[in-house]
Amino acid sequence: MAFYLGDAVDGEGQRVAGESIAQDPGDLTTHGVIIGMTGSGKTGLGVIYMEEALRSGIPALIIDPKGDMTNLLLTFPDLAPEDFRPWIDESAAERKGHTPDEEARATAELWRSGLESWDLAGVDIAAMRDLTGMTIYTPGSDAGVPLDVVGSLAAPDLAWDSEAETMRDTIQGYVSGLLGLVDIDADPIASSEHILVANLIVHSWRGGSDLDLATLIGQIMTPPNRKLGVFDIDTFFPAKERKAFAMRLNGLLASPSFAAWMIGEPLDIEELLWRDGKPQAAVIYLAHLSDAERQFIVTAIFSRLITWMRSQPGSSELRALAYMDEVFGFVPPTAEPPAKRPILTLLKQARAFGIGMLLSTQNPVDLDYK
Repeated sequence: MAFYLGDAVDGEGQRVAGESIAQDPGDLTTHGVIIGMTGSGKTGLGVIYMEEALRSGIPALIIDPKGDMTNLLLTFPDLAPEDFRPWIDESAAERKGHTPDEEARATAELWRSGLESWDLAGVDIAAMRDLTGMTIYTPGSDAGVPLDVVGSLAAPDLAWDSEAETMRDTIQGYVSGLLGLVDIDADPIASSEHILVANLIVHSWRGGSDLDLATLIGQIMTPPNRKLGVFDIDTFFPAKERKAFAMRLNGLLASPSFAAWMIGEPLDIEELLWRDGKPQAAVIYLAHLSDAERQFIVTAIFSRLITWMRSQPGSSELRALAYMDEVFGFVPPTAEPPAKRPILTLLKQARAFGIGMLLSTQNPVDLDYK
């Protein structure tokens, strides 16, 4: 089923009869980018792509840094004024000289006539909603469905001997993001903190054991592996410095505001994409988070997507679509934020597994040319 994106328009913005724009979903296994200035319709086009994917039975993992992709869930099959009433900006309606109820009726009619102009109706909305599930996840908050990202240290269901590179990339991304939450800009090669935590996770995962943050902090104080490289642990990272580092992470764990990071559904990519036999639109809402927190979440989610992807058979057909509504700051050309490595890995490797990446940004130079 081709993705129907719209029709061609002429210089006056009028539709050109018989010139529809469609795309083979298989094209997206080689990925895509939507580029345009503010207000040009990037998010609108992204919503269309997501709706077309869902209508085709393809699940979507949607990273939403700005909070615009939640509009995907504003789908009202009855197109009734009372459906729109809770979403009416009452002050804006008053400025127009409308009551909120009048504005709701006008909005419902606008949607109805707009859909009819594209030969669509409420029954098409109902069909899409019957076919799919849609959920807004809010890591670090219970405003939507909480998502436990911090607790995502369960060992992936991959064989270490054959997938060591994937596992190490996952660990590096997680550790970089975690240390970013406590303002440690850690070089994976030079930072004692990064090297220690990464080795602790490697030690557990190679042994087939899961971890949580509390256990990890305890292991920083008393590491199970007594050597790092050729040096014993106390020479490489003295006990006094390890204690200070552990206290720093423990402060994060003990913070009441951080409790929301460890509740909610586990970060399970299979469950995010498929539930009760239906393809899902999993919107990961990040607008309430700081830049460091967004980096951590995006790194953790895409790293888990890679490990899930590696457990799947190869496919030349589009199996799932990963969309990021605003990628500025995540894949810059001259820096290495934590999320950059898993995003580049997906762009290089996801095609073989039928995973498409669709990114959106305002400027081509926001993206690393590689």
